[in-house]
Amino acid sequence: MFGVNCGFGAKSCIYKLDSSAVLRRQQLVIRCLGVGGYSDHNINTDQKTMQGVGFSSGASLEADAENVLRAITPTLDPNRHKGQAGKIAVIGGCREYTGAPYFAAISALKIGADLSHVFCTRDAASVIKSYSPELIVLPILEESYSVRDEDKSFILEKVLGEVDKWMEKFDCLVIGPGLGRDPFVLDCVSNIIKHARQSNVPLVIDGDGLFLITNSLDLVSGYHLAVLTPNVNEYKRLVQTVLSCEVNDEDAREQLLSLAKRIGGVTILRKGKADLISDGETVESVRIYGSPRRCGGQGDILSGSVAVFLSWARQTIRDENLSISSRNPTMLGCIAGSTLMRKAASLAFETKKRSTLTTDIIECLGRSLQDICPVPCCC
Repeated sequence: MFGVNCGFGAKSCIYKLDSSAVLRRQQLVIRCLGVGGYSDHNINTDQKTMQGVGFSSGASLEADAENVLRAITPTLDPNRHKGQAGKIAVIGGCREYTGAPYFAAISALKIGADLSHVFCTRDAASVIKSYSPELIVLPILEESYSVRDEDKSFILEKVLGEVDKWMEKFDCLVIGPGLGRDPFVLDCVSNIIKHARQSNVPLVIDGDGLFLITNSLDLVSGYHLAVLTPNVNEYKRLVQTVLSCEVNDEDAREQLLSLAKRIGGVTILRKGKADLISDGETVESVRIYGSPRRCGGQGDILSGSVAVFLSWARQTIRDENLSISSRNPTMLGCIAGSTLMRKAASLAFETKKRSTLTTDIIECLGRSLQDICPVPCCC
């Protein structure tokens, strides 16, 4: 069971869960989200209010974004064991691209996930392992050049067998960072996505994973635990493929809503000056913080961040039966992941300015989370 950290400035209020913890948690979330007319003495009112808690669009959401992050971030509890704070896997990494999967996987750990795996090609494994001993790197993917046509069916079954050993242990898969576009690798990943859906494992799809699903929308269509995180060019291709039109920035919210709805209610986080998020039912925006420095790799940090917060949101709702916001953990995960990524980018830019790199932003993730959701002193 998760507790809640709710930090306002230097003040932190922490509730430990006991027999009456669910009610206290509901009361705290209501306070954090600023629901008016709250009464500690009316349980029926509490329950009705929780049913109606949500985020309005535009500027008011931005006042709530940090509180969403606080509400779903688990308390550090010495009674918990390894793995309970999240087990994330990144599917990506090939000869050409080894940085992206590392950025996504290490970001998940820096935010607070307990374990972070990378499933990559054999050529990429040693390089990714050399970046950090913290990551569990599994070189199971094979590129076309190393597989004979007559062996492809056998190798595909072998890859799926290896992934399936781990699948139900994962809280979220990040598909795409550094994946590349090798046909056989993409075929393997298509089948991994199908297996993940069968196991009800959430998916965050970025980079070349978006290239894959844009050409095979049935892989994610109708899967409500899928999150797509396109940049400007990836979003353009999605709009052209799904809506058969061009991007319309003047009606960005309605177009994003239509796009998410047409893909069957997946959640889409459209990255930009303001991040727009929709699950086909609502549209929210996050524009607080941010940085004018647009170095490559920030999208990989975001995908790892969303994966962690999505898993925490699901755990919070499942364990405590809370009805926070739209009750959609993918929306909550996107709002929290976007907020933290933008905060870290802002902090890194304060000191590094034009020389800010992705590694600088990663190093600011922990401080950013502490600023928003403080861990109390144990002394």
